[in-house]
Amino acid sequence: MKKLFLVLALAATLQVFDAQAQKSPEAAKAAVEKAQAATTNPKQNTKAATWIKYGQTLLDAYNVPAGNLWLGMSAQELAYIGGGEKPVSEEGVTVAGQPMVKQTYSNKNLYFNQDGLLQIIEVTAPVLDGALDSALEAFSQAAAVDAKGQKTKDIVAGLQQVASKFSEEAYNQYTFGNAAEASTLFEKAAEAAATAPLSQIDTNSVYNAAYTAWMSGNNDRAKSFFNKSIALGYAGTDGDAYAKLADIAVKSGDKAASKEYLEEGFSKYPQSQSILVGLINYYIESGEDTGRLFELLDEAKKNEPNNASLYYVEGNINVKLGNGDAAVAAYRKCCEINPNYEFGYIGEGVYFYNKAAEIAEKASNEMDDAKYMALMGEFENALKSCIAPFEKAFEVSKDSEVKVGVSEYLKNACYRFRTEDASYQEKYDKYAAYNGE
Repeated sequence: MKKLFLVLALAATLQVFDAQAQKSPEAAKAAVEKAQAATTNPKQNTKAATWIKYGQTLLDAYNVPAGNLWLGMSAQELAYIGGGEKPVSEEGVTVAGQPMVKQTYSNKNLYFNQDGLLQIIEVTAPVLDGALDSALEAFSQAAAVDAKGQKTKDIVAGLQQVASKFSEEAYNQYTFGNAAEASTLFEKAAEAAATAPLSQIDTNSVYNAAYTAWMSGNNDRAKSFFNKSIALGYAGTDGDAYAKLADIAVKSGDKAASKEYLEEGFSKYPQSQSILVGLINYYIESGEDTGRLFELLDEAKKNEPNNASLYYVEGNINVKLGNGDAAVAAYRKCCEINPNYEFGYIGEGVYFYNKAAEIAEKASNEMDDAKYMALMGEFENALKSCIAPFEKAFEVSKDSEVKVGVSEYLKNACYRFRTEDASYQEKYDKYAAYNGE
């Protein structure tokens, strides 16, 4: 959802409010009630100005809890312009994986990043519920009665504010991990932007409504909005919408549709790694036209020649196809490109470990002594061959769970040779004792 964060900075600039224009909650509510009463007066409700006034009072009421704060302001600036308002409490929290300081007030929570800058304004006690929805209806009604278009400029300005506020709310919910709610709010932002006379196509909000629906597991909704976004000319970063649609198709059991989405996406966005990886996974699982896999990998390597994981995938493909030497070569190329990427070493280690197990199974069924001994020699060579790459994986990995799994392989392999050489006994003791700490 990269585009979310690109737009977030723009949204932040729209958060600034005029301190002199702020009303108390009571005054703001009274203004809304007065403006709403005018919309029920037959002599006034046919005038665009009446509905514009109502919409603006709703926006004013919506803005009251945030006051004259803006995203990006410092704690020092808040102290200067805050009018003496003090937080009820302050605590350290983690939001979207980032440490923040949360200040709790009677009607809002403010979140500051590690640099002391305001990142999120979370209103907890709005002056009115549904103020933005009502404001959208008000400005829409203003447009309906403005037959001559005399108030178009004012109506457009109101709709832009409503769309911006819905978008800001959506970003907040996304940041808090509430993907389903974010999706609904992104849809409302797109709807507000599309309302005449503003009549703008907000592909960013449409795509984000799809993405957050996908995140929340609402696949039918996600599919609808991804298709809508594509139809509007935006398929996400490098055509990611096609990869997401393919994922949705797989989850619904329609592998043929998944392939169609991926192939269409690849034809339009051949540089997209998400689409390429999706295609590779499809061909691996389906067993179709395996030569196509290497064509796709070659395309991926052209786009990202230093992406070690592509060689790891190539190694896995060759293992599945029974091309052992090619698999080992790919795993080693993976490690050459990125010596700190543990999975290249793990791929090679697992290959030799499984090869040893297959040879052992074959030897157990061999009745000829000479052939049996030959097989056991191959078994030991294969088993020893897994130790070095596994040890390298154990060394470079920073993931304790990965290291636990690797240590289990090493423990089993070294046990076999513990009486052959003291070094194997030492290794066995080391890896048998490892518990992830």
